[in-house]
Amino acid sequence: MASKKIFILSGEASGDLHAANLVRELNSLDASLIIVGWGGDRLKAEGVEIKKHIRELAFMGFQEVVLNIRTILRNFKICKSQILEFQPDVLILIDYPGFNLRIAEWAKANNIRVFYYISPQIWAWKQSRVFKIKASVETMYCILPFEKAFYEKFGVEVAYLGHPLLDETNRYKSSENTT
Repeated sequence: MASKKIFILSGEASGDLHAANLVRELNSLDASLIIVGWGGDRLKAEGVEIKKHIRELAFMGFQEVVLNIRTILRNFKICKSQILEFQPDVLILIDYPGFNLRIAEWAKANNIRVFYYISPQIWAWKQSRVFKIKASVETMYCILPFEKAFYEKFGVEVAYLGHPLLDETNRYKSSENTT
């Protein structure tokens, strides 16, 4: 049986941390997974082949986005090309909504299964994005308890997993007890 292929897309440091934890858990369930994607050093440390590092993706604020619009548009093109070349069984998006929601729509149109881990905070701003998510994301995996009810209200397939920082805290406490 062929190994499952996952393309994971994380565009910022917090997403890299959560993506690395997710990959660690996925690999513990199936060590034959082939995972590539966009992320940082933490994701790379989990054995993910990094196609684009997060240090190349950080554009904050309106002015910086405008000044780097060509780079951002080129990144969309590069990302789509890499996904098509890799032909993943699944695309996993980690937060990073400005980029990831556009990629989700494109992936869905290209018959690529899309899962979203760590919901963008659309319940606080740009609530209308829930309709894009419903149309293009197979399952939203949220980390805050109230997000599940929010998505269910709009008919989005959703699962509540708990906050990954609790896992980080427990991991830290465990390592502290062994020293």
